[in-house]
Amino acid sequence: QVQLAESGGGLVQPGGSLRLSCAASGSISSIEDMGWHRQAPGKERELVATITSSGSTNYADSVKGRFAISTDNAKNTVYLQMNSLKPEDTAVYLCNADVTTITTSWTRRYDYWGQGTQVTVSS
Repeated sequence: QVQLAESGGGLVQPGGSLRLSCAASGSISSIEDMGWHRQAPGKERELVATITSSGSTNYADSVKGRFAISTDNAKNTVYLQMNSLKPEDTAVYLCNADVTTITTSWTRRYDYWGQGTQVTVSS
């Protein structure tokens, strides 16, 4: 089993910054991709940013130039640095990880999700 634990959310004023972290733990042989998504009340979940194991990144147009995704592969951790935050960035932020687990009996590749961390941008 694999667990993802997010941290770093909170209340911040418009124009401020936050750094989210998401640590993966458990039966991990390798991680292919990690990412951040967000869901605001009454809205569908949307992709914020993704990063591959080779370091290639992808961002939603709404956050380009303001957010930066990075990883610490040794710690199986993905980060999201969020700058110039706007009220419309308010949402629950969830991380996901595409994890491969290899045992002597089987191999499984599965997309795991964390529980989410609340980010509120308000004055």
